[in-house]
Amino acid sequence: MAQRPQQGGRNNRREEEQDDGFVDKLVHINRVAKVVKGGRRFGFAALVVVGDQKGRVGFGHGKAREVPEAIRKASEAAKRDMIFVPLRDGRTLHHDVNGRHGAGKVILRSAPAGTGIIAGGPMRAVFETVGMSDVVAKSLGSSNPYNMVRATFDALKRQMHPKDIAAQRGLKYSTLQERRRDLIGAEE
Repeated sequence: MAQRPQQGGRNNRREEEQDDGFVDKLVHINRVAKVVKGGRRFGFAALVVVGDQKGRVGFGHGKAREVPEAIRKASEAAKRDMIFVPLRDGRTLHHDVNGRHGAGKVILRSAPAGTGIIAGGPMRAVFETVGMSDVVAKSLGSSNPYNMVRATFDALKRQMHPKDIAAQRGLKYSTLQERRRDLIGAEE
């Protein structure tokens, strides 16, 4: 007997590749009810993360009477509001960073190759769509998926490429990299 795919539930993640190179990940669906004269009218709110797995990522929120329509609206909203995240070697962060939104706080740390994505549900969806393969993350405070995703985006927006830091300090990028290698060599 063939098994049917699991329906509903909090951990059921939906992922689909689209022809434009973006990957959609459904993070959360919320069913809401409006009480009217004849009974209840149900609506759905969807939180979706969209990325190209090369450093661009966005999230969106959509509401509709049907689930597919809510997901479509959320995907369109996510594509309109994307950010670019600089990645070291295309796999991890350049430096450790904290993010916050409301009561949701997150700590993101760069990780050596082979570590994988060590993060909770909503944050994991963001890292997979941005194309990060090695990262360690911890969520503190709120476990609300909306606040966790927004706090993760706050942290990713604070991520700076070493070339930008070198430019701010008035140094050459190669000089900054030499200092980094010297520091790493001194720690060992």
